[in-house]
Amino acid sequence: MKTNNKNLMFMPFWVIISVFIIAACSTEKMDDLEANVQLKRETRELNDEFDLKRGHAAQNQLLAQVRRATAKYQRVEVAIADGYSEASHCVYNEGLEAGMGYHFVNFDLLGPISDPLRPEALLYEKDKNGKFKLVGVEYIVIDVGQGLPHFGNHPFDVDGTPIPDPHYSLHVWVWKNNPLGMYFPFNPNVSCEYAGHGDMD
Repeated sequence: MKTNNKNLMFMPFWVIISVFIIAACSTEKMDDLEANVQLKRETRELNDEFDLKRGHAAQNQLLAQVRRATAKYQRVEVAIADGYSEASHCVYNEGLEAGMGYHFVNFDLLGPISDPLRPEALLYEKDKNGKFKLVGVEYIVIDVGQGLPHFGNHPFDVDGTPIPDPHYSLHVWVWKNNPLGMYFPFNPNVSCEYAGHGDMD
């Protein structure tokens, strides 16, 4: 009977020890699980950051290619010789205090497909001497149900130009910084102050 009493007396102690051991193991497993989740989260964030940087790099490369392709149009005479013609007055938004400038459009390029290196329109502003200065380009894609086009990873705007057909458009300020963004339609740094100076016949 004494032996049985001793067994009964020590039983709670071993039960308590067992509970602590199980709890410790569970805590270790939880710690491992949390560490694994954190590692996966950090890995995913690093991958996302890498993809974002890679996307920025690809977009910047495309912008550089557009600059190289349109550098010759710094001389408006070259643009005219390549089929671009003045299609608008100097466009300016008084409310935004920002402009688009003059649009020189190559109507032969208008269609449902756009080549980033052959923009449908070139954007100019005039200096005080009435000389055209290239400030950006505009892409115009006729909407035939093909879905929203993209310039690299940036989506086009819906409509945006005074042409009668449904279309998409995108302004890209590759030749003059736009504080409102590379792809915002109006640019506060583009002025119509000298509009009318040296007008072409």
